[in-house]
Amino acid sequence: MLAAPYYSGGAPTLTPVGAYRFDDPAGEVGIETHLVRDADGTIYQVPLTYRSAPLAGARLAGEMEHSVLGHRYVYDATTDPVYVQQLLATIYGGGREVEQYVEVEGSEPRLIDNTAYASGSGVTGAPTPTVTGVGVAADGPDTVISAGGTTVVVHHRPLDVEPGGPVLQGEWDGGRGVFASVR
Repeated sequence: MLAAPYYSGGAPTLTPVGAYRFDDPAGEVGIETHLVRDADGTIYQVPLTYRSAPLAGARLAGEMEHSVLGHRYVYDATTDPVYVQQLLATIYGGGREVEQYVEVEGSEPRLIDNTAYASGSGVTGAPTPTVTGVGVAADGPDTVISAGGTTVVVHHRPLDVEPGGPVLQGEWDGGRGVFASVR
């Protein structure tokens, strides 16, 4: 699953570390970012979106069957405008990840503890840019997203230091770093 720009070495040995979610205000797209650790200790973040129908122009990561929602198309979220809009809304608005629930057939959804946390730095006096389309380019382990005059960089290996400017910061068991930054 991890291929350029996420991983450039041999076959990785990955261990799940945590995950965080954003909500799609329209309720149509699942937005989830997984954190995994390689055998050498490197943390990678893998943002994914889940949709009920194909999305033209987005990078398909695979397909799956969801126990409640049925067939889903799984995308590299950096190529999905809904993810990019929610990422920018969280960064600009100083927002956070959302709570996560587990739904087991025949029972009500149950709140579970988050395993990773994300928070936007906020941008005073600036409205959240509106995403009308996305263009992506690899820059080493980062994905550079151009979205309607705004450039946001997703750091697939979270940064140890803040690059300056608006950011999405993260924490997980045993670490913290910058998940994304606006240029």
